[in-house]
Amino acid sequence: MNLGDVLRTTFILHYFKDYYVSWLVDEKAVPLLEGNEFIDRILSYQECDLNDLFNENFDIVVNFEKTDEILSFCRSLKTDEFYGFKDNCSNKNGTLFKSTQLLFMSEHVENRKKNRDCWQKILAEAIGKEWKGEGYILGYKPKTEKNYDIGFNWTTGKRWTNKSWPNNYWKDLELLLKEQYSISWQQGFDNLNEYIDWINSCGLIVTADTLGLHIGLALKKRVLGLFGPTSPVEFSFYECGTYILPDSPYECISCFNTTCNKTKYCMEYIYPSKVKEMIEHELKENISSGKI
Repeated sequence: MNLGDVLRTTFILHYFKDYYVSWLVDEKAVPLLEGNEFIDRILSYQECDLNDLFNENFDIVVNFEKTDEILSFCRSLKTDEFYGFKDNCSNKNGTLFKSTQLLFMSEHVENRKKNRDCWQKILAEAIGKEWKGEGYILGYKPKTEKNYDIGFNWTTGKRWTNKSWPNNYWKDLELLLKEQYSISWQQGFDNLNEYIDWINSCGLIVTADTLGLHIGLALKKRVLGLFGPTSPVEFSFYECGTYILPDSPYECISCFNTTCNKTKYCMEYIYPSKVKEMIEHELKENISSGKI
């Protein structure tokens, strides 16, 4: 699970406010959970002794990971109720889980392409709940105030390099905007809290489908997402964000592939002039305006 997925999943804590919650996660994601009032114990795979957890009795275990190692670990836990993935074989996940959209989407990428629900609705269903707009819960409290009109969250992760918007487009966008707006380029590359502070210092964030998009939504910032290989349908923008899709001749948009064999990537069909148009509308109206 990547860092954005971890932060997005925090919405399920709204359903467990009366429970003592332990959250097991990769150590890189710990800063996203620290300070969260609804998490009583944060455990990292790298630092805790997983064998100790086999001796504990849990009321509920929730798992949204599918790696063999984590599945094996989950099968060994003592629990009264289990939600999510427990075995790679779909017929061993339990009666409730077998009928969920999460399992359907996980079985084949073509199923995911057919999806029209945001992840919050899908994950809530997987734990037997109905999503009613519950949002992200970020524990860290930013130390910054708004200093810039617009932030350019221009980098993407190494795995999904085709999510990137071309560097020269970012520079062209800056030229189009700098006379009217104050602009800040992404900061906090080596420290998550500094990264969150930077996002909080911007009134509106322009970003691809990355962790910064999730943080922006968690902070209730204006967010403009640039999408190509992944689908904006999977996001709830909580009425404080919107997105742009490529004006592309390709039929493969939202392909969910981490690589692309096209000479011109789909993200290159999102032009700076169109992004400027949407930014101006968002900042003028201060309401989510849908999509372009």
